[in-house]
Amino acid sequence: MYESSSFPTSSPILVFTCFVFGYSHPSRSRPSRHLLFVFVRTHSAVQGTPLSATLSLVMSQCCRKIKDTVQKLASDHKDIHSSVSRVGKAIDRNFDSEICGVVSDAVWDSREKQQQTLQMAILEHLYQQGMLSVAEELCQESTLNVDLDFKQPFLELNRILEALHEQDLGPALEWAVSHRQRLLELNSSLEFKLHRLQFIRLLAGGPEKQLEALSYARHFQPFAHVHQREIQVMMGSLVYLQLGLEKSPYCHLLDNSHWAEICETFTRDACSLLGLSVESPLSVSFASGCVALPVLMNIKAVMEQRQCSGVWSHKDELPIEIELGMKCWYHSVFACPILRQQTSDSNPPIKLICGHVISRDALNKLINGGKLKCPYCPMEQNPADGKRIIF
Repeated sequence: MYESSSFPTSSPILVFTCFVFGYSHPSRSRPSRHLLFVFVRTHSAVQGTPLSATLSLVMSQCCRKIKDTVQKLASDHKDIHSSVSRVGKAIDRNFDSEICGVVSDAVWDSREKQQQTLQMAILEHLYQQGMLSVAEELCQESTLNVDLDFKQPFLELNRILEALHEQDLGPALEWAVSHRQRLLELNSSLEFKLHRLQFIRLLAGGPEKQLEALSYARHFQPFAHVHQREIQVMMGSLVYLQLGLEKSPYCHLLDNSHWAEICETFTRDACSLLGLSVESPLSVSFASGCVALPVLMNIKAVMEQRQCSGVWSHKDELPIEIELGMKCWYHSVFACPILRQQTSDSNPPIKLICGHVISRDALNKLINGGKLKCPYCPMEQNPADGKRIIF
């Protein structure tokens, strides 16, 4: 590397050469900088002295080297420019900029309701990501009426997560203890993991914290029947406390990955307890749309080619099945065995007294004289006795 301050730049020819090669620009290639250094050194040597045969030969070789390097740089730039220009054409060829016509507007709700639904989805996403000030600004600019009951779970969730990111377990432990019974119903190990992490923090304090760690170990008693092995490991680590856990078989207890794990566990269990999804509906919708949109674009092209219309006329059902993966499976679906249609909120599954399940539309069509006869067994029953099933 050659510092520009060491180069004499009094000669106009030298200044022009420096401008051409851009030696002061940090992104220039090393051969160009080296070549410029050779030129400057040669120029400095011959400046103010007559050119001898040797110096003339050196200058000729230097100029020839400059010419070859410039030609090589121009050739490389030409190759790169050709590849870059093809990228733009590939984007235009493979991406359809007009996606609004994938589905008819008749499938969706009114534009006002669409806008309100989208604003609420964005608002929930902002709250869930902890962008509270941005969410409040959106509420004011969009005139959305959001009550405190909607905000409170997100505010509490983010307050505890911020404390965990600062390695403060107090708020999370307080929350877990106050919701202990409901967490047990979910088979959650959140409270135990929080106590374990607090115990590990005491172990990291060295021998001075040994008595405090032993005293804190009493918090593990309610979890002994489920997490016995993990408790034994933590108790065994006390043997190496005098020597230092960093060089012991229990050094994995000091891994910082435990903090990332506890944040994930708290988010998952808290969202489940509060009736929230771990990922915001906006994130899930966006990811699903990225998978589904290419398929729907192909369907649109086929429909236009075959001059078909009315293929997609219901917002509760796509014109073709699209595989989104297991992570997008939230509940089971039911297809009516009579009408061979997937049930929806407006046409839910109904369980008959005999145990068979059909859709509400099918039930209404099977009513005859105020009575309903099951299509799978001869039992007659009152249609009002059917019960809606919720998956």
